[in-house]
Amino acid sequence: HSLLLAVHGGGHNVAGNASCDGGVMLDLSLMKGIHVDTEKETARAQGGVTWGDLDHETQLHGLAAPGGIVSTTGIAGLTLGGGYGWLRSKHGLSCDNLVSAEVVTADGQVLTASERQNEDLFWAIRGGGGNFGVVTSFEYQLHPVGPIVNFVGAFYPNEKTSEILPVWRDIVANAPAEFSGNCLFWTVPDIPDFPPAARNRGVMILVGVHSGPLDEGEAFIQPLRELAEPLVDLSGKLPFTTVQGMFDWVNPKGEVYHYWKSLHLNEINDDVIAIIAEQVQNRPTDWTIFDIWAMGGAVSQVPADATAMGDRSAPYTLVFNTSWHDPAVADECIQWTRQFYERMQPYSPGSSYLNFPGFMEEEGLVEKAYGQNFGRLASIKAKYDPQNLFRLNQNITPVPA
Repeated sequence: HSLLLAVHGGGHNVAGNASCDGGVMLDLSLMKGIHVDTEKETARAQGGVTWGDLDHETQLHGLAAPGGIVSTTGIAGLTLGGGYGWLRSKHGLSCDNLVSAEVVTADGQVLTASERQNEDLFWAIRGGGGNFGVVTSFEYQLHPVGPIVNFVGAFYPNEKTSEILPVWRDIVANAPAEFSGNCLFWTVPDIPDFPPAARNRGVMILVGVHSGPLDEGEAFIQPLRELAEPLVDLSGKLPFTTVQGMFDWVNPKGEVYHYWKSLHLNEINDDVIAIIAEQVQNRPTDWTIFDIWAMGGAVSQVPADATAMGDRSAPYTLVFNTSWHDPAVADECIQWTRQFYERMQPYSPGSSYLNFPGFMEEEGLVEKAYGQNFGRLASIKAKYDPQNLFRLNQNITPVPA
């Protein structure tokens, strides 16, 4: 019937592509089966599982798959788009830890994709998004993690950005593989969970996880807690499952509007610091988060052609998590994001992380993200979905080889 088809996994898609008007939504959210193999240290999880679901089962055995940083995120969308999380420096992205997947293709075939079966499909789904079929189950390689990890969450006044950001840059550049860190900018809400002196203050938060030996992790994160007098310090030894859910309340389902973009960054130099220090003082809403992800480690060690993700050499990824409650300020929020995004272009290779694509309105966004891999992806798309049935995504137009 040529109906539009939306595929809904965990339902965390802020661009709205997990549903559609006048078409069919294929809802996987009740497919919650999880099986952990403790001998092989693997887990198989169905397409409706969230990272909170998976972490709950794997942490019973002291294991974890590299996943997201919000527990309500679906494993499907995050993994197919790459998968940034707190274990990335040591173990890479979610897609790097995918062992196999069950994929239902546009013509109704049920295929196994792995290094030994349908290798081209397996290559494509590790970063190529939902372009090639509906992934109904994922098999992950697990790693010993926790159950207790060292978490750093030091809140500093964002007026100190120019002073603290270069120090953070230098610390994370020399961090051990066990540490993955971010620097994010936000406004502390006026709620009793925070001390009165910190409420309604714009802050830069040095946040990260050290998943190695606890004494080593405690020693490493301590300097990040002492760069100035913190307004709030949430650092300490915490269960990994607690850390995984710490940002859930910042992303309440169905309550907030979003426009999220991303951009890879070549370096954090004086010019970049000056632009960031200016922009974070003028965020359009208190709920808007601007986030700098330090990459490198295991992420950058994967060759550009090894998975669909493409080139990973950029040492940072900027994420513009612009969010707001009042629909009347939507235009202002979107404009601020696009202006900031454009100001950072001269310091970027021009590519982005497609799990944060805005509304995908930017011409050439997908091509720039995949770089040299785009042509190969287009031909694999033509093989498995020649009519582009799966197009409510970061779409790749099918082009026969």
